[in-house]
Amino acid sequence: MTACLTSYPPLGLRALLLASVLQFSAGGSRAEPAQASASAGDKAVVSRLPTITLKRPDTVITQSCRVVIPPGAVIQDTNGPGVIVIGAPSIEVEFAKGSVLRGSPLYTRPDAYRGYGIRLNGQAGVTIRGARLSGFWCGLWATKADGLTLEDIDASDNRRAHLGSTPEAEDEADWLYGHNNDHHEWLKNYGAALYVEQSRGVTVRDSRVWHGQNGLCLDRVTSSRVYDNDFSFNSGWGIALWRCSSNVISRNAVDFCVRGYSHGVYNRGQDSAGIFVFEQNNDNVFAENSVTHGGDGFFGFAGREALGQAGNHPVEWYKRRGNDDNLLIGNDFSYAAAHGIENTFSFGNKYLKNRIVGNAICGVWAGYSRQTLIAGNDFERNGDMGYGLERGGVNIDHGGDNYILHNLFVKNKCGVHLWGGANPEFARTKWAKANGYASTGSVIGGNTFEGDSLAFQFRGPGQAVIGPNKLAGVGKKILADPAYEVVWDNQRVIEPLRLPHFPVFGRKHPVGARPQLRGRQNIIMTQWGPWDHVSPLVRLAKSSGGTAQFDIFQVPTADVRLTVTGDGVRAGLAAVPGEAGQSLATVKALAPGVHPYVLKVQAQGKPIAEKKGTLIAAKWKATFFKWPPNIDPRKDLAGYRKLAKGPTAVTAQLDELSLRYGMRGPSELGISRKVTAARFGQDHFGMIARTRLPLQKGTWEFRTLSDDGVRVSVDGRPIIEDWKWHGPTRDTGKLVLPADKTVGIVVEHFQIDGYAVLEFSLSRLAR
Repeated sequence: MTACLTSYPPLGLRALLLASVLQFSAGGSRAEPAQASASAGDKAVVSRLPTITLKRPDTVITQSCRVVIPPGAVIQDTNGPGVIVIGAPSIEVEFAKGSVLRGSPLYTRPDAYRGYGIRLNGQAGVTIRGARLSGFWCGLWATKADGLTLEDIDASDNRRAHLGSTPEAEDEADWLYGHNNDHHEWLKNYGAALYVEQSRGVTVRDSRVWHGQNGLCLDRVTSSRVYDNDFSFNSGWGIALWRCSSNVISRNAVDFCVRGYSHGVYNRGQDSAGIFVFEQNNDNVFAENSVTHGGDGFFGFAGREALGQAGNHPVEWYKRRGNDDNLLIGNDFSYAAAHGIENTFSFGNKYLKNRIVGNAICGVWAGYSRQTLIAGNDFERNGDMGYGLERGGVNIDHGGDNYILHNLFVKNKCGVHLWGGANPEFARTKWAKANGYASTGSVIGGNTFEGDSLAFQFRGPGQAVIGPNKLAGVGKKILADPAYEVVWDNQRVIEPLRLPHFPVFGRKHPVGARPQLRGRQNIIMTQWGPWDHVSPLVRLAKSSGGTAQFDIFQVPTADVRLTVTGDGVRAGLAAVPGEAGQSLATVKALAPGVHPYVLKVQAQGKPIAEKKGTLIAAKWKATFFKWPPNIDPRKDLAGYRKLAKGPTAVTAQLDELSLRYGMRGPSELGISRKVTAARFGQDHFGMIARTRLPLQKGTWEFRTLSDDGVRVSVDGRPIIEDWKWHGPTRDTGKLVLPADKTVGIVVEHFQIDGYAVLEFSLSRLAR
């Protein structure tokens, strides 16, 4: 059966507003695709294909065939450009059931995977079905492959980075940079499970990528269809587009494509996203996809060339340059570490009837974008971990002529927040000269606000029209700078929302298919990416006061066995009430001091994890204090230390130095009533902590993770000194003890502004 689609020319937002309505259809054309798997007749043909047994790399396939790979075989791409090279057009290659093309030996680190599984270059009309690709830098790489069909592919477990971020603190080195790709930077720097470029009429369906970094990358791909796939639980981008146009991305599960998240500690996302759309991607349709628990759900950026940061064009070339005229409809963009939808410096996009719930910073951020229609969406509980004033439902800075209509806002930190102002440096760019960046001409009407902390905020200069809206139980109706002109027009007619005809391929319905995983608390990161909530997992939950606790997931308590080695430690196991298949393992120090340990966890006689750590059983006397602008700890150390005895100082006892502030201050960590009452705030505070510890003879390594400055001394001797402003930074220092000794340890820390953390640990390197 062929797909029967309703096609229509792109409808510009300005024409849409003049007509007051969209072209209508109750939810788009629910077209079924051509058979997603071979029909009975097709299978009869496939069964007559000649069979080849793949045993070595550099195999060139020039005719339709069935590929058989011996069980357990590892075939490395030693010479390039791929283990299998497709050498002819219009052929069909089917992989036999159970055949796995594996490019690296088992137990190879995923960041050490190399080579390519399948390579196409210049061959049109090729169909690849049933391939199982793993252990490669890139599972499949196709160039100039018009009419390519990828069906029933499983390209899970291909290259991914080892993440330095931990539950305690973010590692800046984990951030992605997707701003360049005209020279294969995505592929060279990050790899991909599937990479398709310079192609038209491509179909990717019924395929799966889990446990990778990037799922499907499309580079200058047009008029193609991606549907019924599951590209979830990856540490980078689920589906990524570069200079792509007129494609339909529909009914895919692209959940948990995330890095840079620790629930309640930090939520930066590190430029990961379920759908990643960079550099002039236009007229694409993203319909009925589940894109939850990403760094961002949808992350779009006009591009460096579009903004004039690369290339050199006349000013008029930059007019309306960006990710333009894309339709995002019926998707679920919820529970992101940062934004549900971020799309900046772009024009004419439509975000319609999407579910946008529980995103940490905001639901939609459309900075410097214009002619955007945001209509019929459900915004709920967005912004509880926002950064400053960027928080809540819709945030648009320096954008104009945007229409925010018929949305439901429920319990957001702020419903709609618009702002503008002078940006002299940006004003000199060709993009700004061609398009402007004033926060003017936007209309907000026909919306319902229920229980939002603040309905509207405007920061000027700028101008917007507020038509009729319904407000119920909001904390405050409006905050507006005098420089921002708010025009109240309750008589304005807001036409009913009607949806355009739009193409949808696929028979699956992924939106809402994982209800048990709703909420950002279910983003649980490992050193290789997000946990899939299916595989057994052992992770450190807490380490404090000489005790370490580990969560054990997806294993019944009765099947768990613990073995712990180390002097002066013991292990215990307990079930978690009300949580089938979840246990809590505890390693506890029996006396004060430093106690290294190794915890081995088995399930049904098979090892599932080995965790190494060091317990520091100590009592810290920690003093927190504010430092005023006239005392800079970097320049006036004596003055800084004197503040620890001043009127703002508050002392508390801590079992460990593990202060995961994030964007908070000491008063928000629940340290003690006095510290909470001191209201230190998140900026310009200091801490000095002291303890005494019995250490054995040998060489000891001291370690800190700090943002900002840190100093560590032992018996007055400096061990670590990184006394400057910096992002999260790991420092080490060594101490050699010729004999056992109880030592005095002092840790000093200062915070300037922004993100903050202070972690201290030590271990013995040699006796």
